[in-house]
Amino acid sequence: MPQAQVRVSASARTGTRAPLWGLLAALSLLGLAMAVPAVTGWDVRVRWFPPLHAQWQPRVGQGTALAVVVAVLGVWQGAALAGRLPWRWLLPVTWVSGLVWMLSLALVDGEAGIARILEHEYEYLETARTTTDFPATLEEYVDRIPYAHPDNWPVHIAGHPPGALLFFVGLVRVGLGSGLAAGLVVSAVAATTPVAVLVTARALDAERAARTALPFLVLAPAAVWQAVSADAMFAAVAAWGVAALAVAARTRSVTWAVVAGLLLGYCVMLSYGLPLLGVLAVAVLLAARTWFPLPFATVAALAVVLAFAAAGFAWWEALPALHERYWDGVAGRRPTAYWLWGNLAALVFCAGPLLGAALASSARPMAQAVWRPGRQPAATLVLAGVLMVVLADLSLMSKAEVERIWLPFVPWLMLSSAFLPTRWRRPGLVLQVCFALLVQHLLWSDW
Repeated sequence: MPQAQVRVSASARTGTRAPLWGLLAALSLLGLAMAVPAVTGWDVRVRWFPPLHAQWQPRVGQGTALAVVVAVLGVWQGAALAGRLPWRWLLPVTWVSGLVWMLSLALVDGEAGIARILEHEYEYLETARTTTDFPATLEEYVDRIPYAHPDNWPVHIAGHPPGALLFFVGLVRVGLGSGLAAGLVVSAVAATTPVAVLVTARALDAERAARTALPFLVLAPAAVWQAVSADAMFAAVAAWGVAALAVAARTRSVTWAVVAGLLLGYCVMLSYGLPLLGVLAVAVLLAARTWFPLPFATVAALAVVLAFAAAGFAWWEALPALHERYWDGVAGRRPTAYWLWGNLAALVFCAGPLLGAALASSARPMAQAVWRPGRQPAATLVLAGVLMVVLADLSLMSKAEVERIWLPFVPWLMLSSAFLPTRWRRPGLVLQVCFALLVQHLLWSDW
């Protein structure tokens, strides 16, 4: 731990221009992504406000006052609490703070801010309510993905493996199948993501770096989408899978390795893009300097995938069917020349413009992590986050809508804020919370 702490502190005191250039690059990317379609008339095939799936709709609402109060308290006391709270208090305070931040932003639109999205016909709940025989659903799942099927799945059911639907079927079965109830559950689960990042960092001797980055993790503009998107639940499951893997590596525990494999294997059943978590898993093991958990976690993950296959859903058969439907639909009309970089602008909307400054500040530690990942564990995780985003972008399977689709990658990117110079931290946090408030109050998002 001391070596990692010294490196983070030294980097944080460095008075270079890198964070300024990074911030300017992020803001320029945002401006270009908004301006190019508006000025040129280029139809990039999202509604109203590219690069986001959103429309301009200034408003205030029920949650406005609470959101402002949470933002002020977070800027005022967030860093101090993150630095000094005992571990046993840090985790629950992190969870509660994140949950209140997410819900306060969602409640700008009242109860509908939580319930509206999940009630949409494209989402999971409507199908979950009518699913009475899940094994039978698995048997016909792949056949109903293509548009050519007369009873093809709604967009999000077709676009994801059945693990996502199973989660919402479970909520319906226990009486939490309304949009409001499901939204509250998703928010509560999503708010555990920074907690899992803390657990991961502590297991890798990077606790101080995680504590430094914690206010930026909790108060990120990503909260605008976390409270209303199933992808936020995916992000939490992924984060806990990675945390279990880190604990397994530290303790050489077979049990924790199996837990990690089960969670990460289930992530493969939540989203076709989440096999990219393999990059993050390898980064964790490199940072921990051990491969001990790998065989146990791999077997457990494969067991999850093969169990679904035995029940009727073979992931390797579903992916080509999804690819065909995706390109037959809107993806075939969304121009690659815009979305290869427009996606990155949408990511900046989600993570906040400070991400540019934070990544620029962490460039040197990430370069060092390439050769000595065990000596730069926090930077190793950030580098894995960057690689996952690059691979996801180049796959062309995420044209637009990445403000929610890439939520599982955002926490690991935001760890880069630990490397910001000290004088940047409070102004940077002010920028982040103000940006989140502006996005929520000016834009009406479909996610």
